[in-house]
Formats: sequence, C-alpha cells, structure tokens
Amino acid sequence: MQTIYFAGGCLWGVQAFVKTLPGVVATEAGRANGAGDSLEGPYDGYAECVKVTFDEGHVTVTELMGYFFEIIDPYSVNRQGADVGEKYRTGVYSEDPSHLREAEAYIWARPDRDRIRVEVLLLARYVPSAEEHQDHLDKFPNDYCHIPRELMTKYLQKVE
Repeated sequence: MQTIYFAGGCLWGVQAFVKTLPGVVATEAGRANGAGDSLEGPYDGYAECVKVTFDEGHVTVTELMGYFFEIIDPYSVNRQGADVGEKYRTGVYSEDPSHLREAEAYIWARPDRDRIRVEVLLLARYVPSAEEHQDHLDKFPNDYCHIPRELMTKYLQKVE
C-alpha cells in the first residue's frame, strides 16, 4: 500500500470522489503542510487535503493524477468553486519522492503545463481533520460541494 495526499479545494468533495476510485483502499480528511499539529487556533498555512491509501498494483500515481484533474480547476490559485482562500489551494503531497516525480511528470506531459498552478511538494506535516469532517458528504449529502454530484459518483462501483 502507498499513501499520497491531494488538496483540491474543500476536502469534503475531494474525499467523496477519491474514495470511489479503483485501487483506493482508504481515505482520511486532513490538513497538509501547516505550521502546527493542532486543529485549534488561527490558520497556520495548511491546505485542506485528503490522505489517500492506494494499492499500487491496481492504480498508479499517474492514473490518480488523471482522476484528480477531473475534479479541480488546475489554473486557479487559492480557489476551487465558491471556496476561496489559501487553505483551498490545489496540491499533491507525499513523503515518497517518487510519487512527486510521477505527479510532476504528469503535469509536464500536459499541453497546458505552463498554466497549471497545482503545487507538488514533500509532505512536511499532516493533521487529520476532526471527526465531523470525515466522510462529511456521506453524512450530509445536501451540503455544498464544488464538485458536481454526477462527477463525484462517476467511478462508483455498480452493485448488481
């Protein structure tokens, strides 16, 4: 199993989408690369993110990047949908440099690479979000999300 972190605006929708992807075995809402280890206090520079545990035998970082780019505006700085502010920036984080090289290669291969504003950085710190933010849209499906509902369920396995 491997772990990577995706920041794509409000974490509720990112988590709801990513957990439906092939090869993803677990997700957790959290905060990446803030200055502190607490959920309390003033904003400390973090990006809202989703910790993604995936089976590298079923999905690659490149494939995950393709899925991720379906739900973000990669040209936007500190904004996704109606969510505005530094904590809503887009980014890909990992403790594994090979994940970051693969993410950078994905971006570099795109014809629009010069316009992309997705940061790709080593994970310096991760803090899990409070329980109320875990799988939030499962609990409160009518809450706001910048990702269209039909896209959030695009890869959901159909049960027959």
